[in-house]
Amino acid sequence: MNDQVSDFEPNGEYEESGSLGLGLTMLLVGLAAGALVALLLAPKTGKQMRRTLRRKYEDAREVMEDIGEQAGDWIDKGSEWADKAKSKMPPLKKPFGR
Repeated sequence: MNDQVSDFEPNGEYEESGSLGLGLTMLLVGLAAGALVALLLAPKTGKQMRRTLRRKYEDAREVMEDIGEQAGDWIDKGSEWADKAKSKMPPLKKPFGR
C-alpha cells in the first residue's frame, strides 16, 4: 500500500462550502436567466417581446418590494421579541474581583 494520501481519499477534514443564502441567491439568478432566455427565444415580434419583458419586469419588481416589506416586518417583530426577552431576564451578577 502507498503511505501517501491520494487526492481522492478523504483526509478526515470537512469544510462546509457556501451557505443557504448563497444557494437561494444562485437559484433565483438561474431561474431569472432561464426565464429571460425562454422569453428571448419565443417566437414573438419585437413589440410583443418588449411588452412582455416590461410586464414581467414590473411583476418581479412588485414581488421583490413585497418581500422587502415582509422582511422589514419580520425584523421589527424579531426586535420586539428580543426586547421582551431582555426585559424578562434577571440582571447579570458581576463576577468576584471586578
